Amino acid sequence: MDLQEQQKQHALDLRYLRMARIWAENSYCVRRQVGALIVKDKMIISDGYNGTPSGFENVCEDSNGLTKPYVLHAEANAITKIARSGNNSDGATLYVTASPCIECAKLIIQAGIRRVVYGEAYRLADGIELLRRAGIETVFLDVDAERTSGTSNR
Repeated sequence: MDLQEQQKQHALDLRYLRMARIWAENSYCVRRQVGALIVKDKMIISDGYNGTPSGFENVCEDSNGLTKPYVLHAEANAITKIARSGNNSDGATLYVTASPCIECAKLIIQAGIRRVVYGEAYRLADGIELLRRAGIETVFLDVDAERTSGTSNR
């Protein structure tokens, strides 16, 4: 990829990651709102945000403020939506506002996603480590820093 193509890809990555941040606003979770988009051939083919399964109340935390164990992560919601659509995510890029946990990393690998762009490091790095081990390209972009300085944090 030449420099011009890299710059175009970087600009697209920033846009899609900003869109994932906006999508995260759909989450009813109080502790953390996470959004995800799956993009293939420059088209958004799926989206997701963290929340409870379909048919459950839209309350993510218990009375102690802890996340309920059945809350789905944004990546899992986007990947399961693909499975129900008849589309596929082979070779796609996942844009997610927070780096994937290890459970979501396993789903990403199995879904054939080849690239993950994330905007915030999760407290555990095991998900990113597993993705890299599987040969999936991972890119960290600090959207806020990019806005103020115009530089890349790869």
